[in-house]
Amino acid sequence: MADYATLLRDHVTLQYRSIDRIFLQAYVPKLQSVGQVCTFLRWQRNFKIPSSAAFGQIGDAYVKAIHRFAEEHHIPVVKFKKGQDKEAIARPYLEAAAREGKDRVVLIGIGQEKASVWRSKPQKGQEHRAHPHMEWWREMAFINHFYFYIWDSEWGGTFWKTNGYAPFPIWLWLNGHEWAKRQLEHAGIRYKALDNGFLSCEKPDVLQKTCQRLGPEAVKSFFWRWVYRLPSPFSTADFHAGYVYGLASGSLKCRRPVSLTARRRGGCGSKASFAIISTSAARIRSRSSSAERSLVGPPGCFGRAC
Repeated sequence: MADYATLLRDHVTLQYRSIDRIFLQAYVPKLQSVGQVCTFLRWQRNFKIPSSAAFGQIGDAYVKAIHRFAEEHHIPVVKFKKGQDKEAIARPYLEAAAREGKDRVVLIGIGQEKASVWRSKPQKGQEHRAHPHMEWWREMAFINHFYFYIWDSEWGGTFWKTNGYAPFPIWLWLNGHEWAKRQLEHAGIRYKALDNGFLSCEKPDVLQKTCQRLGPEAVKSFFWRWVYRLPSPFSTADFHAGYVYGLASGSLKCRRPVSLTARRRGGCGSKASFAIISTSAARIRSRSSSAERSLVGPPGCFGRAC
């Protein structure tokens, strides 16, 4: 008696390996210690007293710049409620942008979440001095986060999350399947898409090679393309002084989808197509140091994780 693997083998129409979802964090290495923070505020931004209040002024200006950006570009701004499906809210906007085929921010969402922020206060006995020495620490705070939902010609629908509190981190969500779809479209190769993958492709070998080509350069290209388009808490002078973001991967998910055909009951040779996702998908988590090393590797090095 044939086992399931044998029965399914004859019905496989497409099989490939691909990076699925990529979650990244961007951070400014020169704002991770107390000394670096004080140097930035005192000598780069010229605040007489380096304090979290000074960061507050920078953050307030950043938030105003985000709202000004939304107004100038006619971008809807939505305040997310607790428990709302953010992806469902953004989907119609991303689909409309996909039909236009134009790179743009389609929606800005605002939601409260916890994040690590810098705090300071005068040291004991320094409270009334004109230039007090400050105590610094990091703590978790429940603060507003801004979700930039972006349609990108290379990556399709993505989102970019940030907040107005130092050290001003950024989180990115990218989809390797959507990247591969865009590459096939650029090459004029036809395919049938699933919501998150491929049902069929006229050149399966090219599809696999395209998926294997996805690497750090494509991710970094996306990041730097948009970091200069979106509002930032950092000025051009700050960037020139070395206050630039580094990328670290928080989560990398691989999949091995399989598309099948199966005869319909009562049909005369008619077939129905469907797809399954291999349960051998890998999930990779890494700290900033190792993740940064992965982001400077050769093109296609992500594929080896699958």
